[in-house]
Amino acid sequence: MTPSNAQTRRRMRSTSVALGVTAVMASGLTGCSSSADYAAVCVDPQTQERVDDDQCDDDSDYDGSSSGFFWYYLGSSQRIPAIGGTASGGTYSGSSLSGDVQRGGLPGSGGETVKTATTKGGFGGSGRGFS
Repeated sequence: MTPSNAQTRRRMRSTSVALGVTAVMASGLTGCSSSADYAAVCVDPQTQERVDDDQCDDDSDYDGSSSGFFWYYLGSSQRIPAIGGTASGGTYSGSSLSGDVQRGGLPGSGGETVKTATTKGGFGGSGRGFS
C-alpha cells in the first residue's frame, strides 16, 4: 500500500519543521557565548599570593590595612595566577568596576586569560556574575 500525496506532503512538512527547529536551536547555542569583563581571585593582600576562593567570603573592597583575604579583580585579557602564585596587574576595588564581574570559579592551575576561563555559551555556564 503506497501513501497518498497528502500523507507524503504531511510527512515532508513535518520533517522540514523538525530540521528548521534543530538548525535554529543549534545556532542559538553557538551564538550565545559570553565572557566576564572582569574576574576575581582570592588573594592575601600582604603577599599578593592567590589562595583558594573559599577563603574569600566577604565582597567588600580591601582598604589597604585590613587583614585577611580579599577578592582581587583581573581584566579580561589578564592571565590568571595559579593558587600559590602571585597575582598582579589587577585591583582590589571591585566596587569601581563596570561590566560583568565573576568572583571565583576560575581554574586553580591558572595560566588561562580571564576571557577564556569565563567564556560560557548557550545553556551552560556556571559563572557567578556581579555588576
